[in-house]
Amino acid sequence: MDFDQLLELDNDDPVLNSPPAKKRKKVIGLDDLLTDFYKEEDKLVEKAARKAKAKVRRKDDSDEEDQHQEASLCQLVDTCENQIKDIGGKEDSFVWGICVFGDQKSPPPIAFPELESCAHLKSFMNIKLNSEFQICLDNGYTLLEGLLVNGWLSNVVFAKGHVEKSVAMWTFNLMAYSSIEELRTSACDFWCAILSSKNEVTIDWFPSYSELKVALENYGFLFNFSNMENVYSNSVRQGPAQNIRAWIKYVTTSCQVRSKKAIYLTSEAEELMEVIIYLFLDRQLQGLFVLLHECMQSAISYFTEDEWQSSCEKIAKSLARRIPKDMNCLRIVECISGAKTCSKLFKSVVAYQILHSCFDYKARDEVEILNLLISINVKEKNCDFFKLYVYLVLTENWLLSNQENQVLNEMWRLYLRNCSCLIASSDLRSFASKVRNKASYLLQGTITQ
Repeated sequence: MDFDQLLELDNDDPVLNSPPAKKRKKVIGLDDLLTDFYKEEDKLVEKAARKAKAKVRRKDDSDEEDQHQEASLCQLVDTCENQIKDIGGKEDSFVWGICVFGDQKSPPPIAFPELESCAHLKSFMNIKLNSEFQICLDNGYTLLEGLLVNGWLSNVVFAKGHVEKSVAMWTFNLMAYSSIEELRTSACDFWCAILSSKNEVTIDWFPSYSELKVALENYGFLFNFSNMENVYSNSVRQGPAQNIRAWIKYVTTSCQVRSKKAIYLTSEAEELMEVIIYLFLDRQLQGLFVLLHECMQSAISYFTEDEWQSSCEKIAKSLARRIPKDMNCLRIVECISGAKTCSKLFKSVVAYQILHSCFDYKARDEVEILNLLISINVKEKNCDFFKLYVYLVLTENWLLSNQENQVLNEMWRLYLRNCSCLIASSDLRSFASKVRNKASYLLQGTITQ
């Protein structure tokens, strides 16, 4: 047996090959367990804290983003509101109104010494009732004023069929210049009753147009001014006077009696018509709109049919030269109303003449005016929609009396289509929406005809 074999035998010996010793398990104490537990707790707390911080950070970022979006939205809304206010403010700034009265003058004296010798007063002095009731006639004015206020003076005039010159002048001056409302109203009623009476009454003196004009000048009415836009005054005596109401009523009645007496010349009646139209423009007289409308209708009826054909155009041309081309010219056209043919003709002619003057009379005829309107490019950045609105309203009222003219009607429809279709609904420029909406409305009316 060699040496190697001996070694192998040694390796197989159970004594030499004893089993390996087992590892002793480490004994873990309570302190170790508590330490591990607290470490795990700390880890969990730190993890929760990190999550909370991350959540707060995300929330803060979200809040900041929301606040930024909210601020942006508020800024956008404010911008839109300001734009709308600017547009509305611009449109609201275009209002009608012209001060056609300046400072009032001192009224003339109303006393008339001739009244002491008038027949009407003497008739009361001689009647039996005077001696029985001891009527004091030392002051003839007081008696006549009482008769005027109570309506007895007109009854005496109707009974006698005669108005003396002194009584006529006295009552007119009371109506035109008296500061006492009862006297001026009674004097106005006296004249209206005399003029509209069916009884034959001889009147020794009629107030002419010159007397009416002097009264207006006394109220501060401005006849001779070149630019009506700049007529303003800060004076406490700025017109009109309270007598303007009686003045209007008298003019209304005097124009209705042409069949009895033509009080005014044709040229005077034309100027009177212009005065009435100008009174519509003063905002101080808005409460007298009904009276002014009746007065205008009465003044129109003063002209004969042949006279009105020429006078209508003269009045319209004069108005077109003096009236500013803004809301005031539309106000004039609006105030001319009435179902009669002469009123419709007047409205149409005034609108045409004002429209013609808007283009500095460059157009030679009606077709050229419509061509100028159609040529307006509503898509241009500098397009003046306010002027376009004025043109639209004027053309509408002008063509009221030309509905049978097919050429004008077709051009009118084309102009309306341009205004209603080529102006975008998102166009926020001043008066753009008004032009588009009005054109659309008028276009629908032409289609249904």
